[in-house]
Amino acid sequence: MVDLGNYNELEIAREVDFGVYLTSEDGDILLPKKYLPEGAKVGDFVRVFVYRDSEDRVIATNLTPHATVGEFAGLLCKDTSSFGAFMDWGLEKDLLVPLNNQKDKMIPGRKYCVYVYLDDASDRIVGTSKINKYLNTDTTQLKEGEQADLLIAEFTDLGYNVIINNEYKGLLYRNEVFKDLEIGDKVTGYIKTVRQDGKVDVTLRKPDADTFSEMDETATKVMQLLEEQNGTLNLSDKSDPEDIYRIVGASKKMFKRAIGNLYRAGKIEIFNDYIKLK
Repeated sequence: MVDLGNYNELEIAREVDFGVYLTSEDGDILLPKKYLPEGAKVGDFVRVFVYRDSEDRVIATNLTPHATVGEFAGLLCKDTSSFGAFMDWGLEKDLLVPLNNQKDKMIPGRKYCVYVYLDDASDRIVGTSKINKYLNTDTTQLKEGEQADLLIAEFTDLGYNVIINNEYKGLLYRNEVFKDLEIGDKVTGYIKTVRQDGKVDVTLRKPDADTFSEMDETATKVMQLLEEQNGTLNLSDKSDPEDIYRIVGASKKMFKRAIGNLYRAGKIEIFNDYIKLK
């Protein structure tokens, strides 16, 4: 059977003026001409995404959706109606998030973390922002220090709720982030702590990184900036962490350690709002 809402390898059965029909156990499926790979002919197999068009017909495309069935993604709300919200998921037909699937009433122009699934009752692909029930709460398989794919799902007072490896929920603390993040951003992170209650903390920094090596790199960068700016750098141990990261590319903690070492080595002087070469 064709895997609705996912990628399928299907054979081109016949050509028509407006495209080709692909053969499947569920009947022939139209691949419009504009989505036909150059040089493809009858008998060839093509990799296509299969979904339902605006007239509820099963159709194929070579466009890449932002998420397939069973995946989470940050999607932009394009419009709303009395029965749901329409999300841009990279295809001609928008993804519907029914009203009863919305954690909070969706607003056009905003991004939301959405889980895409196939509704058994209607056999239609829909989305939901009530994502918790689709997350795996058994986090015992996660190992502290291992690398993970993170999807920014929601802003919180502490930082960011993230989806780990498209399966688990995690928390990325705000005070450990030194760059702008938006709903739907995908970043590489690391498992920091797996708690006894199953909750998971993640970080963007590799936990087992060589601290001394990183500190040396930061000190080298500081010295380079000082030399480029006539011996003065408008940063100190009291500067805002975001300013430090933007200019030096290091956390405030690492920056303070680096300039402390440079000060003790007699290479710089530290003032309230700047540092300078000795």
